[in-house]
Amino acid sequence: MNIKDSSVVITGAGNGLGKKTALDLSLAGARVFAADLNEKALKELHDESGCKIKYCVCDVSNEKSVQALFSEACDVDILINNAGITRDGLMIKVKDGETKVMPLSDFMSVINVNLTGVFLCAREAAKIMAGKKHGLIINISSVSRAGNMGQTNYSAAKAGVDAMTVTWSKELARYNIRCAAIAPGYIGTEMVKAINPVVLEKIVNQMPLKRLGEPEEISKTVKFIIENDFVNGRILEIDGGLRI
Repeated sequence: MNIKDSSVVITGAGNGLGKKTALDLSLAGARVFAADLNEKALKELHDESGCKIKYCVCDVSNEKSVQALFSEACDVDILINNAGITRDGLMIKVKDGETKVMPLSDFMSVINVNLTGVFLCAREAAKIMAGKKHGLIINISSVSRAGNMGQTNYSAAKAGVDAMTVTWSKELARYNIRCAAIAPGYIGTEMVKAINPVVLEKIVNQMPLKRLGEPEEISKTVKFIIENDFVNGRILEIDGGLRI
């Protein structure tokens, strides 16, 4: 698939990996439609792109909001399911005889955005793509998909994203729609760089390459998947060799 002139919808495009990918694909000639809850960030992205990137405020966990997004976007060749949140915490923590638990609201909010949101966006995009007999869905997973302390909710959601990726690669191939995923490790986004320096140093020291990934190293992987039509049903681990 060619990047140039392709219609691309990117969720969570207001900052971080989503923003970088939106800008890079726009520079490569794609018609990018950005979605995020943060309208201010979307406006800044629109301006930074030279007014090339269109945008829509969208809550991916809300079915009607997602349907409105794809009604406004109208056309989509490529969907990049990037929107995600974290609500980290141990499932239970016992200290001084007191037991604290992860609130159900923290568990469900992550599932609703990171798993249900991926399903809703993929479903609406696939409806459009199936009519065109042409399309690609790229889901952003995580190295935490294997299970990570303090991330019961996030790990569960990302493992589910991987399973949906494989399932859709089988279900949608009959319509000439591919589906793949990228599982990044720790990437040098604003969110990661805001981690306590002591904690961040420990993370980096666990990595064979002894550095954070760069956002463009993920956007380059997105471009690779788009342009290589034989990539389907696979999760590409872009993590510097990190194992958690």
